Amino acid sequence: MGLVVQKYGGSSVADAEGVKRVAQRIVATRKDGHDVVVVVSAMGDSTDELIDLAQQVSPLPPGRELDMLLTAGERISMALLAMAIANLGFEARSFTGSQAGVITDSVHGKARIIDVTPGRIRTALEAGAVAIVAGFQGVSQDTKDITTLGRGGSDTTAVALAASLGAQVCEVYTDVDGVFTADPRIVRSARRIPQISYEEMLEMAASGAKVLHLRCVEYARRYGMAIHVRSSFSTLPGTYVTDLDEEEAADMEQPIIAGVAHDRSEAKITVVGVPDKVGEAATIFQALADAQINLDMIVQNVSSATTRRTDISFTLPTEAGGRALAALDRVQAAVGYRSLQYDDQIGKVSLVGAGMRTHPGVSARFFTALADAGVNVELISTSEIRISVVVRGSDVDDAVAAVHSAFGLDSADVEAVVYGGSGR
Repeated sequence: MGLVVQKYGGSSVADAEGVKRVAQRIVATRKDGHDVVVVVSAMGDSTDELIDLAQQVSPLPPGRELDMLLTAGERISMALLAMAIANLGFEARSFTGSQAGVITDSVHGKARIIDVTPGRIRTALEAGAVAIVAGFQGVSQDTKDITTLGRGGSDTTAVALAASLGAQVCEVYTDVDGVFTADPRIVRSARRIPQISYEEMLEMAASGAKVLHLRCVEYARRYGMAIHVRSSFSTLPGTYVTDLDEEEAADMEQPIIAGVAHDRSEAKITVVGVPDKVGEAATIFQALADAQINLDMIVQNVSSATTRRTDISFTLPTEAGGRALAALDRVQAAVGYRSLQYDDQIGKVSLVGAGMRTHPGVSARFFTALADAGVNVELISTSEIRISVVVRGSDVDDAVAAVHSAFGLDSADVEAVVYGGSGR
């Protein structure tokens, strides 16, 4: 039998009972004849608690030391899980990210994986042991310092290890039974999606669906690694994230819409009164790029005929709002804009589906559903298989439910169960 990489999130190992339940599932996979590599997150909300603790000590903790602190959570999980597996009569060896050969760049807090050299993992597997790896962390290629990969980093660790080890599949265990047509915490009638393409999952993840992290899906698509999203609290079949081959695609009717995603973690900045001259937008966005700020939706209004000025609005992560405003302040004299408006009480709602390419009328139905629900749209952005809008944060739940129903995604049976996790 082949190698299986399994990743367990914080809600799956939130307490001692959860750790023992996960150990039993790992041992069952081992008894089926598979070699098993496990990537584990920190227990429950312990990463958030460590961040809170650091901020109580220092409002701006050094990145190197914050990474050193945060990696402690995964080390606790991996050691406890190895103990639980040993208690069931199987050998398990735990490894930090650096011991597992996860090599990253030097950007603390959001490092990117450069290479994976899993020599010690292979040695453990050859000895018949279960290898347990601390997710979310690695070691800098240049400085040899411990680094963290940012939110969702354990998912990325698991896929990277699976690709480097040639695993059959990367199983991502979470607190829901797979990928659903909407967040089960908002839409109880959401349906489980048995199989979804990398392309659609990338759009869902980028639009706020938290079941898989965007970087994880990007990595999986690059290396053709199938991801199996399942719940560690049940034995239901979950969701496969992969690409259909041509024969499968011919046999299956591609659904128009894969799902509805939402995101409350963004803010909107409007640069008011920008002179309508060549190069002004470039100056604005270069200042934001220099501040290492990722932007999402960008809209520029038509300039006024009388003032020859226009407004430029864009969305960005809320945590980057302060840095963005400071960066824009520094170029006000050069650009000559009139003022800045900042709004963090917004939410993004996105409709995703590969079937949009060949089915007219999707946009009309989408905006009609929002209008019927009394939801006002502030910004609009589209791709080939996605429509995203910015609405008031208080309208997000209503918007998601309305669009979900309008496209016939509701299930007659309640199958969207959230087994654990605080959603913090």
